[in-house]
Amino acid sequence: MMHWFYYGGRVISWTALTLFARWQVTGRENVPKKGPLLIVANHLNLSDPSIVAMSVGRRMVFMAKDELFRKPFPRYFIRGFGAFPVRRGALNREAFKEAENWLNKDVALVMFPEGGRSRDTKLMTPFPGSVMIATKLNVPILPVGIAGSESVGGRFWWLKRPRITVKIGKPFSLPPVYGKLEKEERARLADYIMEHIAALLPRKYRGEYGKHRN
Repeated sequence: MMHWFYYGGRVISWTALTLFARWQVTGRENVPKKGPLLIVANHLNLSDPSIVAMSVGRRMVFMAKDELFRKPFPRYFIRGFGAFPVRRGALNREAFKEAENWLNKDVALVMFPEGGRSRDTKLMTPFPGSVMIATKLNVPILPVGIAGSESVGGRFWWLKRPRITVKIGKPFSLPPVYGKLEKEERARLADYIMEHIAALLPRKYRGEYGKHRN
């Protein structure tokens, strides 16, 4: 059962995106209508979880860094919006189990592989958490590229109605892993995930993954 703010927050998010931004989504036809799904996206702004939720349209939960849950007031609303904590850089047992429970209920799981917001909009080196979820649970991955959300915030940002574009790619899978993944293999697979995100972004956002073309 979802918290009341899960639904109320989505109404607020849709209203804000419609009224205060020029929001455009492409690739919605790529979103599986049901079944477990791992959604991965780049991260530019605190508004990105709301943007992903409104753009993809699936029932979903978010894995977020545990620092956001330390104070009671923000924790109440972050939890209510459908997020649960994970230690940045390490996929702890509790977070993995909660992710597995939601995926088993056909609820999509959203992760930002970079582990935090990019300050210069360029893709950063990812953490391996998304790799561990995808391989151990054998769940398909849906890549999402966000551009323009870095303009959300500051004084009177809404008067400028920033252009926010979201591109949803086609689902793909990593090979299932039955033993322990070595560090080098985890890094290689994490880069493979980031390459799928990079392919959905304008060139200036791709950073070290800039070899890709639109």
